[in-house]
Formats: sequence, structure tokens, C-alpha cells
Amino acid sequence: MSDSPSAERAPLRLTRRGRTVLVSFAAAFTLAALWVDGGTGAFAGGRADHRAPSGHVRTAVVEPGETLWAIATACDPGTDPRVTVQRIIDLNGMGGDPTVQPGQRLLLPG
Repeated sequence: MSDSPSAERAPLRLTRRGRTVLVSFAAAFTLAALWVDGGTGAFAGGRADHRAPSGHVRTAVVEPGETLWAIATACDPGTDPRVTVQRIIDLNGMGGDPTVQPGQRLLLPG
């Protein structure tokens, strides 16, 4: 037997407790990273982002008798009005109360 640095050593083995600590650390690190991310990444909300790309936003003033549905249909006639209505609601921060009033200025997706 030689005591040289090239002598083979036994492989490193993790005990059950060591594996538990390692997995717990990895899970805690992942959760902390998601928390720091603020929920803006791939796991945020589980629905598509309805915001328009920056620089592609128009404005409109609500006329008497107009509805959000009518505005959405006129804004983007080639798409499903439900999607456009949701994009308008998101752009204007109308989450809880999606009603419009005459004279109200709205941001419209471009």
C-alpha cells in the first residue's frame, strides 16, 4: 500500500438524513427564488399575459351609450372580443369594476 495522493478513496455516500437535508435545501432555495421573482415568471397566475407590448397602445374616449364590448369590437374587429375586453381591463387597471363612463379615457391595445 502506498500513501500517495493517487491512492483511491472510497466514494462519497449520503445517508438518509443527508439526502433529506439536501432535498430540503434545494426546495427552500427554489421557493425563495420564486418568492423573490414576485410571481412574474412562468408560474405567475397560470393565464396568458393580456397586456399589449410597450409602444403599441392607443387611447379612446368613451362616448355616451358605449360599452366595453363595443369598444373592444371596434378596437380590434379581427379578434375575439372577450380577449380584447380583457386586455382593455388589464391595461386600465379595471380589475374589480370593468364599467365605463362617458368621457372616460381608456388605453386600448395596439
